[in-house]
Amino acid sequence: MASGSHLQEAAVLVVDDSRTMRLALIRALNALGFHNITEAVHGRQALDLVLSRPFDLMLLDMEMPEMNGMEVLVALKANRDLAGLPVIVISGAEQIENAVQCIEHGAEDYLPKPFNPTLLRARVTSSLEKKRLRDLDRQRVIELQAEKALVEKERDNSERLLLNILPKVIAERLKSGERTIANGHPIVTVMFSDLAGFTALSRRTAPADLVGILNGIFTTFDLIVERHGLEKIKTIGDAYMLAGGIPVPRDDHAQAVADTALEMMDALARLNAANGTDLKMRVGLNTGPIVAGVIGKRKFTYDLWGDTVNVASRMESSGMPGAIHVSESTYQALQGDFVFEARGLTTCKGIGDVPTYFLKHRRSLVWNQDSGQG
Repeated sequence: MASGSHLQEAAVLVVDDSRTMRLALIRALNALGFHNITEAVHGRQALDLVLSRPFDLMLLDMEMPEMNGMEVLVALKANRDLAGLPVIVISGAEQIENAVQCIEHGAEDYLPKPFNPTLLRARVTSSLEKKRLRDLDRQRVIELQAEKALVEKERDNSERLLLNILPKVIAERLKSGERTIANGHPIVTVMFSDLAGFTALSRRTAPADLVGILNGIFTTFDLIVERHGLEKIKTIGDAYMLAGGIPVPRDDHAQAVADTALEMMDALARLNAANGTDLKMRVGLNTGPIVAGVIGKRKFTYDLWGDTVNVASRMESSGMPGAIHVSESTYQALQGDFVFEARGLTTCKGIGDVPTYFLKHRRSLVWNQDSGQG
């Protein structure tokens, strides 16, 4: 309800058991420009009306059958949706004490009988203006709450996007204000893989189907990596890179990466059966020191650098489809827990001839009843 020339739009409820008094109030209100007026002959009817549609103001008689003015006021203030309705109590001189009690219970104002038109205008105009201001405040609160919810939603979305591209601890450091994030890690295990046969598949597969197949494979890989507590670094085309022992160090990084590589091989076999494809993974592992950090200002990337990364890449490129090719350092870290096949000296670009191995599977635990050890 607006102020000024729009006062006549206010919905006013006149509640009085006296028809004469109701008509007198209505005539006086009409003369003041108010025409949206509803009558109620007692308190219970008044409550039914305010529950059925909105009103801007109630003029309420004190003495009425069924429910008196005080009882109506108490019922209004007990209802959360009706508590803000301004009420002007109409009272005779002998009821002034009750009128004061009504104001103490939340009535906006009072109007003595017989009422004065000038006083009626002042009381009604003041009450409606107060309601208008309260409504504006309430609307502003609702808008601020909506804005806050939107900001929180956007913040949550931003955090989820940040966590999709950065490890959680790195994202937290960026959020705390660090501008340059770079750390040396003395011992980690890096894995590179690519999909042998994917280029040929792309030549005979529709783009949408090809992307769907690759997305299904990498989504499955992501779940495996997450389950083993490793860090996916990036994908490039059909290549997938991950690492264990970063950004948080762990003693079993090599074992976790090896288990992940084996599980990825099994998962790809199942996906091939489901997709009708014949893709094979070529995997390379290497263990050693690396430097890890965040590069970029708008599009952040968490990446790794160093000889360990280069050797892991060479292990993949010089490996074989369907095999997990590992360096000497990774072999030394895993040989107690996994079974290997020695490949001998392998020529790796930029490195030369180095001893390498194919990772086959985990060693089976055989229970020794005499020693009680496996």
